[in-house]
Amino acid sequence: MNPNKKIIQTLDAPAAIGIYSQAVCIGGMVYLSGQIGLNPESMQMEEGIEAQIHRVFQNLRAVADAAGGSLNDMVKLNVYITSMDNFVKVNEIMTTYFQHPYPARAVVGVAALPRNALVEMDGILCIQG
Repeated sequence: MNPNKKIIQTLDAPAAIGIYSQAVCIGGMVYLSGQIGLNPESMQMEEGIEAQIHRVFQNLRAVADAAGGSLNDMVKLNVYITSMDNFVKVNEIMTTYFQHPYPARAVVGVAALPRNALVEMDGILCIQG
């Protein structure tokens, strides 16, 4: 294992439901694994698209905090949604978690997500000085 690679784990975001880490930090870059709308305490999915979007951003923020950064350090955000009808809702809610200048972003429509989630997001933070 690379001695400069640091695995990021926090109880404030859902535990991994597969063979992955919540995030990996190397060289001031933090690679956040995908987060779905799971409540970290109950490990149950939030109900509805709005609640899931908020929970995903809260989970990403928790992992970013554990890495010593914040959502303001996000340089790339990937959004996966099961219905492009929710594109506008993602944009609306995203403005409550991010400030200008916004990260680069991709939004991809997908057929299905783990645990029947409606949305999943992953991203990259740059926390080096």
